[in-house]
Amino acid sequence: MSKKRKRHSAEFKAKVALEAIKGIQTLQQLAKEFQVHPTQITMWKKQVSSHVADLFQRGPEGTRSMADEELRQAYEKIGRLNVELDWLKKKVGPVY
Repeated sequence: MSKKRKRHSAEFKAKVALEAIKGIQTLQQLAKEFQVHPTQITMWKKQVSSHVADLFQRGPEGTRSMADEELRQAYEKIGRLNVELDWLKKKVGPVY
């Protein structure tokens, strides 16, 4: 029996991570409340903590790093899609 992986929105992840950072409830309590594994909460908390400084950068440097990251992600996705397309073209053969 395979368990389907649940995808959470960025807003949900942020909410859970911020609750964990507050430290009012334990990880176990948060995990039960939000129905997420405690390890996942810890990972989200680390992500928030590592990127919080970016929120306070001033000027073009802060904006540039966000734009660079979005651009990198876009190129990565384009690369993956090109690989998939090439693979499909080989499997299907020439289309007339």
